[in-house]
Amino acid sequence: MQKAIKGDKVRVHYTGTLDDGTVFDSSKNREPLEFTVGAGMVIPGFDNAVLELSVGESTKVHIEPKDAYGEKREDMIIHVPKTDLPPHIQAEVGVKLQAPMENGQVAVLTITEVTDTDITLDANHELAGKALNFEIELVEIV
Repeated sequence: MQKAIKGDKVRVHYTGTLDDGTVFDSSKNREPLEFTVGAGMVIPGFDNAVLELSVGESTKVHIEPKDAYGEKREDMIIHVPKTDLPPHIQAEVGVKLQAPMENGQVAVLTITEVTDTDITLDANHELAGKALNFEIELVEIV
């Protein structure tokens, strides 16, 4: 039976959980995720888990932060005066903002703290610093 190798375009169903069992993402009830193995389209630990799977085969994998979204970086947390926030945006913990970057991409910033004068913005991915668990089934090699 054919096994997935680097360069193959594959379709997988998956469920991702945190160590406490919280589901953070799943392809159940939607189309399988399609990506090219080894092309950097998914986090490294997920990519490696699909290698050598046969169609119809499933695996469970625990991925440490370094092979997922990385460790949480302090240099990606910034404090700005509350007055810098556009007036139409609510300064509330959990609100996500988008900011253009010099390279043309858009950074997603999450408000993590609000004081009378300042807000704290975190540009880390929301799963940075967390170990992830995935149950992955290789549906097809396209």
